[in-house]
Amino acid sequence: MTPVDVAGTPAAVVATLRDWLDAQAPPPLVVETSGSTGAPKRVLLPRSSVLASVDATARRLGSVGRWALVLPPTYVAGIQVVVRSLVAGHEPVLDGWGDATHTSLVPTQLHRMLDDPGDARRLAAMEAVLLGGGPIDPTLRARAEEAGVRVVATYGSAETCGGCVYDGYALDGVALALGSGGRIRIGGPTLFAGYDGDPGATAEALVDGWFVTSDAGRLDEDGRLHVIGRVDDVVVSGGVNVPTPAVAARLREHPDVSDAAVVGTPDEEWGHRVVAFVVGRLDLAGARDWVAAAHPRAWAPRELIGVEALPLLANGKVDRLALQRRAGEAP
Repeated sequence: MTPVDVAGTPAAVVATLRDWLDAQAPPPLVVETSGSTGAPKRVLLPRSSVLASVDATARRLGSVGRWALVLPPTYVAGIQVVVRSLVAGHEPVLDGWGDATHTSLVPTQLHRMLDDPGDARRLAAMEAVLLGGGPIDPTLRARAEEAGVRVVATYGSAETCGGCVYDGYALDGVALALGSGGRIRIGGPTLFAGYDGDPGATAEALVDGWFVTSDAGRLDEDGRLHVIGRVDDVVVSGGVNVPTPAVAARLREHPDVSDAAVVGTPDEEWGHRVVAFVVGRLDLAGARDWVAAAHPRAWAPRELIGVEALPLLANGKVDRLALQRRAGEAP
């Protein structure tokens, strides 16, 4: 059967998904990955996997209701917003907040919405705000809590039908394991069926019933997952392993910085040069001292580029490939 492509306007996506949910034996959906770190892949999602995710989410949140669609509808998080609403018997809110009780955001969106008193009040009135698509700084979460917003941090990908780990704990039926180097593996009923037209990539990602992610993590004794970052987010600079997400998180804690991202770019002297992109008022010396106050000084950036805003993909994630290109062009 030919897979169902999810494309078009929000209203068109709602119509497509409604028909797909109502069909007798529908083919899988095709959902593209974000492409934030490489070429997008076409992920095949069977209806059974999507519904398993919807059911597990409802049980974990303890409620079902109307969802507001703020994310692009053609990526997995936006698709799940639509499906959750339809399964609960509601039309998703496509324009504004309406009477929505739930929504899904990425950290950049939450950061900006908390700066808007109206948006902040509306988010605080919701039963839950799922937050995924990237690491969540403690300072951002603290701001949300102070505003009365019930944030639920999610971890997952298109290959797991979106978030399958909520606030560090796997949803019912989802299995977690760590492979070599702490690489996260995910099992259970929410997994994808493969990559459309790419059996080689499918064989690499689906191994013995597990989805082998590109992320590293650790598990507490009580089974709580802590995501350290992408395996390829650790760069070797001057012979030292530098976890770029940790450096970026530290920079975002600076009182004069509103946003930051860190990448590594090949360098003849250092192996990789750690480059920080900062939105705010901070120079290289100040950035190095600030990072070194909390981490090894070898983690401190060797170059700082000030920007008015970080480049974003359509789904709100930081466009890391664009940053790496910009860093590579720097003298």
